[in-house]
Amino acid sequence: MVTIRQLEMFTRLAETRNMSQAARMLDLTQPALSQQLRALEDRLGLKLFERVPKGMQPTPKGRELLTSARAALNAVRDFGDAADHAALRSAGSIRFGVSPTIGPYLMPTVIKILHERHPNLRLFMREGIPAVQHLGLASGELDMVLSPLPVTGRGVHVEPLFREPLRLVAPPDDPLLSQQALSARDFAGRTFLTLDRQHHYHAQLKSICEKLDASMLADYEGTSLDALQQMAGSGVGLAVLPELYIRSAAGGLDVVKIAEPTEWYEYRSIGAAWRSSAAFADLFAEIAGIIAQEARKRLGQDAGETV
Repeated sequence: MVTIRQLEMFTRLAETRNMSQAARMLDLTQPALSQQLRALEDRLGLKLFERVPKGMQPTPKGRELLTSARAALNAVRDFGDAADHAALRSAGSIRFGVSPTIGPYLMPTVIKILHERHPNLRLFMREGIPAVQHLGLASGELDMVLSPLPVTGRGVHVEPLFREPLRLVAPPDDPLLSQQALSARDFAGRTFLTLDRQHHYHAQLKSICEKLDASMLADYEGTSLDALQQMAGSGVGLAVLPELYIRSAAGGLDVVKIAEPTEWYEYRSIGAAWRSSAAFADLFAEIAGIIAQEARKRLGQDAGETV
């Protein structure tokens, strides 16, 4: 019989594609992991992985089974949560996915509030590309995500939370800052810095550049908002920074200044999501409410303002 533990090993190795890394994450020795995977392959009568120069990769048959394996693990986790909920036990831990363009600038205060309300609750935070985390939510790897909208996936409940203004910044000595009033035409031909194209930020900045008749720097993509600010401050290009980043102690406007055309109003919509079948959906809704309240307070938005 195939065991849950073997399915965990199978999916973990498929994700990491590295035997030693998967073994560490599973708290196993590499020989023990190899032995269990061979036992699984023998039980199924097919080969799940093959060696490639960069490590291990699922075979075509292995890829076919991966979705079913994740679904089975998801069902087991949901069953455990439902049992805890039925027994009136609170959730012990939440695997929480968040975009690195939001988490560091909003979540510390949220976690403090949450800890005061639920001292025994543990949040395991995982920063990552939103689109990848949406897949992790649908497959059961994550319990809840906080990311720019839209969030897609079957069987997922999406809770819009707030709108976050995006601010256009330039180095302090940029000619734009010497003008009393700016128009969109003043940004024509200028170059903007961007993040990895997998980020929602990249697609939104592309839209902004099209409106301004500007372009994105083609040969370099920043790895963080701090990197964008620092490169903009050194004169590499202009940047667009989220308001929460600017207002946070971790962010700010240390080396750049705001330079925006008249009637500039660009924003991103932020939402939380969890599986519709989650046993602790009421707790996830409470966490989403705390996030929305804290964000709106920092942004000076009315509680009735919609995304």
